[in-house]
Amino acid sequence: MDLPVMPPVKPMLAKSVPEIPDVGHVEPKWDGFRTIVFKDGDEVELGSRNEKPMTRYFPELVEALRANLPQRCVVDGEIVTIVGDRLQFEVLQQRIHPAASRINLLAEQTPASFIGFDLLALGQENLMEQPFSVRRARLVEALSAAQAPIYCTPATTDLATGQEWFGQFEGAGLDGVIAKPLDGPYLPDKRTMFKVKHARTADCVLAGFRWHKSGPIVGSLLLGLYREDGSLQHVGVAASFPMKRRAELVEELEPLRMADEELGQHPWGQWAQAQAHQHQRMPGNVSRWNATKDLSFVLLRPERVLEVAYDQMEGDRFRHTAQFRRWRTDRTPESCGYEQLERPVNFRLEDVLSPVGSRPPEIVGD
Repeated sequence: MDLPVMPPVKPMLAKSVPEIPDVGHVEPKWDGFRTIVFKDGDEVELGSRNEKPMTRYFPELVEALRANLPQRCVVDGEIVTIVGDRLQFEVLQQRIHPAASRINLLAEQTPASFIGFDLLALGQENLMEQPFSVRRARLVEALSAAQAPIYCTPATTDLATGQEWFGQFEGAGLDGVIAKPLDGPYLPDKRTMFKVKHARTADCVLAGFRWHKSGPIVGSLLLGLYREDGSLQHVGVAASFPMKRRAELVEELEPLRMADEELGQHPWGQWAQAQAHQHQRMPGNVSRWNATKDLSFVLLRPERVLEVAYDQMEGDRFRHTAQFRRWRTDRTPESCGYEQLERPVNFRLEDVLSPVGSRPPEIVGD
């Protein structure tokens, strides 16, 4: 491979802001694996955010990129999995597997798509020093004939349209929008773009905690919500605490710790038994990313309620780590159910992207 921009390259990043800034360009924030594609003829390499190649995990995408990208180019974008009318990040996560036979099977069952949103090199040209407005125009031209599953991300120069997208596109599985200054060069590993994500709160039951990896202090609080059938579903963790506060929590939560003979009364008391995980996610599950990671936890009587901030749901649990806001002494654990959660209005992904077989979406507002 001989390109004007060679792997590995760390992708340019975005800083979180509460509102969409009017910097001249807004596009959807895709919920997938950030990927920089390096293509030199038939050679294709998929670089990840941590600079490790992901090429072997997406053989069907490599073939599609060979067929749809220019002969020699470097394109920044996102690998996503589309199921029905939505993006499905959990399905995408399953594509990272050590066995080649499993990879090939999943490539057929849950094929991936690639959404391009920046152009770092084309032919013999290194475009990283060019302003984004130039890179964007060259990207749209380069992908003008691309067919699914290769897409050029839609974008708008109109702030009002971007705000409308922020409210609509979540229903298709997207998690916000990105604003990009039109005059900026491509700066690897620098947070020069802006991201706006949905922020919500929920009242959850505190049902346990994990120890911190550094020693006998609280690492994360285990959160639960009650289902309609009365079962307590593990929905994620809250872990945003200073080290001093983590130590204080050990003493603060001590009265809630259950004796060994009481563990059978806890909703998650049977977490260590494999059959207990068949129909619900419990916090004792083995990590798919690190099988040696200790996910054991200390059970607490589910008597306290805390308010947490979260961005979105992935199925029946929080997509990312929740942020502790406050204790809710005015709420009872039994009142903490799924009905309190805000559900985004359904929105078809085909209304975000171009239909299968058509050209990439036009730039709205340009």
